[in-house]
Amino acid sequence: MKNNKPNPVIGITYGTYDLFHIGHKRLLRRIKKYCDVLIVYASSDEFNLIKGKKSFDNFEIRKRNLLNSNYVDEVYKEEKWDQKKQDILRHNINIFIMGSDWKGKFDDLNEYCEVKYLKRTPFISSTKLKKKITKKNEKNKL
Repeated sequence: MKNNKPNPVIGITYGTYDLFHIGHKRLLRRIKKYCDVLIVYASSDEFNLIKGKKSFDNFEIRKRNLLNSNYVDEVYKEEKWDQKKQDILRHNINIFIMGSDWKGKFDDLNEYCEVKYLKRTPFISSTKLKKKITKKNEKNKL
């Protein structure tokens, strides 16, 4: 018997996803509209150090938050800048989607799948939240 079901559209995105917030959830919801299966590569703790970042939450917590978002189907570790092509080929990705602050940076991946950039949620970011938390903690020490 022949299976007439169309192949699912598989999407992929990357990020740190630290201090999981409403901006992340909104972006993931919008990304999921373009695909049936959404794979997220979250920066490993070690890769964040290479990038000069220190995550508030470790990889396992960030992975759990992503999987609990209702939009993410699979989460893997991003461990180096140049792994994206391999990941796209490994998972048979149809669409690669990133926030618009990366616009143009990954256009070379159009050779392997569709590349799309979506606007981020304005007025919220993990960096801003970390600064507020740090400032509040410093104030409470006084």
